[in-house]
Amino acid sequence: MEGIGIFLEGISKAFGLILSSDPEILRITVLSLEVSMVATLVGAALGMPLGFLISSRSFHGRSLVVAIINTFMGVPPVVVGLVVYLLLSSSGPLGFLRILYTPQAMILAQALLTFPVVCGLTISSILALDPSLKETLKSLSAPRLWEAAILLKEIRVGLITALIAAFGAAISEVGAIMMVGGNILGYTRALTTAIMLYTNTGEFALAIALGIILLILSFAVNLTLTIIQMKYRKRR
Repeated sequence: MEGIGIFLEGISKAFGLILSSDPEILRITVLSLEVSMVATLVGAALGMPLGFLISSRSFHGRSLVVAIINTFMGVPPVVVGLVVYLLLSSSGPLGFLRILYTPQAMILAQALLTFPVVCGLTISSILALDPSLKETLKSLSAPRLWEAAILLKEIRVGLITALIAAFGAAISEVGAIMMVGGNILGYTRALTTAIMLYTNTGEFALAIALGIILLILSFAVNLTLTIIQMKYRKRR
């Protein structure tokens, strides 16, 4: 019964925080959204073109490359956080950038997590296309840009799915951004890291409140992308 009481208190506090527009909660929420969206866009900007190139061209070792990308789709976030930390630390090769414990470091870590997700799903979408379509485009000696435009149009639903999956991975991530962001109040504290902090300090109601806000935020973004996805699917 005590657990139910804490949960109900968390729900009540969540809506109270939302309605009161608490400055700190608003800052944490905005940072989480900005970091995750930018990281998703960076991951997509890198992953979609690479995924297209890998899947639309036959070359020796392609299966190995695809296997490596699929493996990185499930890489533990703490491993990514460790790599980024070592790269950005004062003794690391990118230490001169001085962005460790900043939102930029958090974006870099999340981008490395979203990149293989977008790349892998792009590859899967193109490989799932009817082979006759690719053969037809080749027989017409279509320019590569025109061929790319046709293929990307055919997999547009899959690309939106990739964005949904990548954003979900980014917004829910905690280990990597904790390591490279430092969970600094008013600067790098995100919703997931704040939830972890408040849970560890026994402030369960506040942790639940932030968890609800995170779910609402994630649902709103994913709902928007899903509506766009369904509209494209109906046009096919």
